[in-house]
Amino acid sequence: MLYCDNYEQAIENSSYEILIVEDSEFVNNSINKILVDMGYVCEQAFDYATASHKLVNAKYDFVILDLNLPDAYGEELVREVKRLTKAKIIILTAETDIQAREGLFKNGILDYLVKDKYFNNSIIAIDQVIHSIEKNYISNVLVVDDSKLVRKHIETILKVRNYNVIEAENAEEALELLKTKTINLIILDMELPDKHGLDVIREIKSIPDLCPLPIIVISGKGDPELVRSSLKLGSSDFIKKPFNIEEFVLKVDSAIELNRKDREILCRQQLLNEYKDAVDRSTVVSKTDLKGNITYANDKFCELSGFTREELIGKPHNIIRHKDMPSKIFKELWETIQKKESWHGVVKNITKDGQAYYVDTVISPIVDYDGNIVEYIGIRSDITAIEMMKEHLENELNISEDNFQVMLKRSSEYEKAIDVSNILSRSDVDGTITYVNEAFCEVSGYTKEELIGKSHVMLRHPKNSPSLYKNIWNTILNGNSWTGEIRHIAKDGSSYYVNSTIVPIMDSDNNVIEHMFISHNMTEFVKLHTELEDTQKEVIHRMGEVGETRSKETGYHVKRVAEYSKLLALLSGLGDKNSELLYSASPMHDIGKVGIPDSILLKPGKLDEYEWNIMKTHSKLGYNILKKSKRKILKAAAIVAYTHHEKWDGNGYPNKLVGEKIHIFGRITAIADVFDALGSDRCYKKAWELDKILEFFKEERGKHFDPKLVNLFLENLDKFLEIRDKFQDKV
Repeated sequence: MLYCDNYEQAIENSSYEILIVEDSEFVNNSINKILVDMGYVCEQAFDYATASHKLVNAKYDFVILDLNLPDAYGEELVREVKRLTKAKIIILTAETDIQAREGLFKNGILDYLVKDKYFNNSIIAIDQVIHSIEKNYISNVLVVDDSKLVRKHIETILKVRNYNVIEAENAEEALELLKTKTINLIILDMELPDKHGLDVIREIKSIPDLCPLPIIVISGKGDPELVRSSLKLGSSDFIKKPFNIEEFVLKVDSAIELNRKDREILCRQQLLNEYKDAVDRSTVVSKTDLKGNITYANDKFCELSGFTREELIGKPHNIIRHKDMPSKIFKELWETIQKKESWHGVVKNITKDGQAYYVDTVISPIVDYDGNIVEYIGIRSDITAIEMMKEHLENELNISEDNFQVMLKRSSEYEKAIDVSNILSRSDVDGTITYVNEAFCEVSGYTKEELIGKSHVMLRHPKNSPSLYKNIWNTILNGNSWTGEIRHIAKDGSSYYVNSTIVPIMDSDNNVIEHMFISHNMTEFVKLHTELEDTQKEVIHRMGEVGETRSKETGYHVKRVAEYSKLLALLSGLGDKNSELLYSASPMHDIGKVGIPDSILLKPGKLDEYEWNIMKTHSKLGYNILKKSKRKILKAAAIVAYTHHEKWDGNGYPNKLVGEKIHIFGRITAIADVFDALGSDRCYKKAWELDKILEFFKEERGKHFDPKLVNLFLENLDKFLEIRDKFQDKV
């Protein structure tokens, strides 16, 4: 099954700090200017002594290092810098010796830039390298080799580039992992203890879901027949052991990027197909070739027109054109779409059995990559009932004595059609119901006898705002129609929803004599929408639990954090809507932990400096996962994930925001999260006593936490403790 995570990496350069170590003032300043213009935060050093001092006293994400400094040089220089920092190293040198480069890559450098005539382009490439490895956090590489030494060697190389490495020592283990893990690249040894590599490739490529997966073959044997066979079976590349690290890294990066683009294309295609199916199910659709002949008609088109698909395909749309439609309309339509523009208008058509119908129509040209029109697509909505009523009201009421009975009969038929297809009621100018149809009785649960002579007030839902009815009444009293969605309450107490148009009916002197209510039952649609929203909230809650489960957090942690956050939001005056939004979003506060290695996330003791820096990236990882969503809840969850570790005094992470520059959602969730974390057992600590927790919040008021929010929390402590006691973890 195709896995589409819809995760687009968008790196904020300002969050990365780079130390440039280069003795040439001109080169150093050139690099600094270009990177600062790109948005990076840079510092400069012109010798090793200055650089080592800076590395000891500050944290950097990247070091751009000249290989020949006045006071240090070569591989020994690289080793010393690696000893002082966890930053990734990009080497600058005028040397082009391949053996020298191999030695540097063995020492764990990220990249190697040659100071030649193309050096300016190389500096720009630094930005590309940084963006590339940031994406690698979500790329899983499966290394299949029976040699533990080889597996660890490859893992060391790939970890520098942020890849997640998964190991297997035989074919059976690898194939099992492929069933349970999302893998982006396989590095496969040919000589495995249980199966030859060629057989493994055959088996992987025979599985449709795994077939597109790139495979790089590594082997101690490099005979042409083995290379040829592996490539013919579908491997992406072949590398002979022992391999050149730089070549190996370049081929891995290339395969991963190709897989990433292939997956993105497939996911977009899947999304387009889903959109197409949705349109096909809900509207009248047809396609034509360049000559206007029908090449496709969906079921709704056939149902509305009365023609079968076989009767339509190959014919022009003239087959359904009504004689009342002016030729100039179709001339205008054709001229518009020939200019590669969409045409929109109302078209009157005729069914196979001679009945007129109306469609609100959009005709759009479909163009290929070169801008050439390849076909036309028409998307239509059936508006026959509306147009027939309009036609009747505009044209047929001005009748002569001779044809009065005919027109009266036709008017009766129109009324019957409207009555059958809508929920109808009428009331006098005082709002007393004078007429209801069967559909009205069916949806409301009342009989006609129970409704006639009563007011529509009996259907009012108690949760509707009084301002809604005030707006309706003011609109229709002024002689205007009102349209909108209303929630009513049925006789049995259940809720139902209608999309209503309330039309004032005028006499010949333009005085309102009654009101007509034309409604459509929207209950199932609203229920579906509510169910989808509830499902979305549950999925978000479950995803939050996934993040917590990985770090072995207590079972009700996300539930309590959500409840605490909602309560504090209400106390702070955010209102019901925003408080409910935060309640739904806050369970995702630690979703970024899915990208943190288990060795760090589950470490029972205190994290060292390097591990802590990795752990802190979970805020940004969570933000990047969520921020592209158009959904309110997920956008709010992105804010929470990004800001709930910021501190009021500016000493938090990831952006060291101060005071009210931290989003209120983040400030609230910070208190909720810390309160629950301190009161719960974790793998690295025991739960604190309540008195100690409260003392901590008092001490951190105005430092870690928003002082006003802490005051609200302490003043309403009994409510928070009630939540804590209600959602206790099961032992």
